[in-house]
Amino acid sequence: MTTPPVSIGLFAVAAFIGALGQFLYKSGADRATSGIWSYVLNPRLMAGVLCYIAVMVLFVAAFKRGGSLTVLYPIYASTFIWAAVIARLAYQTPIYPVNIAGMLLLIVGMYLMGRS
Repeated sequence: MTTPPVSIGLFAVAAFIGALGQFLYKSGADRATSGIWSYVLNPRLMAGVLCYIAVMVLFVAAFKRGGSLTVLYPIYASTFIWAAVIARLAYQTPIYPVNIAGMLLLIVGMYLMGRS
């Protein structure tokens, strides 16, 4: 089965939105207090939930257009790369050479999985 480029693109966008959702969960949790309503009414947490809903919609759209799970799911692993970039920009979290090596291994792995 050949995976259409549009499905790959949808998963790539989903990976970025998934990482954005993780950032919103963290920043929302940082602003929440101990009460349940500080979670329920937290705009950042709600935006994170919307990101995850968007990810699921993009997954369904990508699968609807065809493609192999072994090609598409490794692309979603790039979420880890996006999360590191967002953490660097938002929190000045350092990205060390070992982190970059891991990111490169993820990219190589995504490429190799996509060749099947």
